[in-house]
Amino acid sequence: MAKHKKEDKTLVEKMLDKAKIAYVPYEFPTHEAGDVAQLSVDHIGVDEHRIYKTLVLTGNKTGPVVGVVPLDRHIAYKKLAAVSGNKKVGMVPLKDLVKTTGYEHGANTPIGIHARHNYPIYLGIEAQDEAEIIVSAGKIGRSVGLAPADLLKVCDAQFADFTALEEEDA
Repeated sequence: MAKHKKEDKTLVEKMLDKAKIAYVPYEFPTHEAGDVAQLSVDHIGVDEHRIYKTLVLTGNKTGPVVGVVPLDRHIAYKKLAAVSGNKKVGMVPLKDLVKTTGYEHGANTPIGIHARHNYPIYLGIEAQDEAEIIVSAGKIGRSVGLAPADLLKVCDAQFADFTALEEEDA
């Protein structure tokens, strides 16, 4: 968990600085898994329930929808569809991810996605019980820890109940 020099900050960290939102920078080890980089299992002693992944889906009515959930949870497609005003949602194909969000797989961040696009962003309701959650800082292996309420504010997001312990089909 090294501190970064000012010139070493990601765009997301600079955006948080500008918005005067407190955060803690994190660096996690990564590894290649097929065509994509993944966080390694060693989360440097951080409970994976506090580390959130940013998943981008597409709804049949709204278009892109962003779900931010703990690493140890999955998205319940039917629940997210209902919350977002869609009849169905499905994952954006990996080949379309950069075109849709501006970020590669493993670097998607709700903060950066909100800055570039006006997609609806939903944060798993589990985050309400956490003092700090960790989300990507827009670069593979780099993350920021911040208060869930601050994440909601900076992303114009909302808490929603759409997660599951097991992956649920649409």
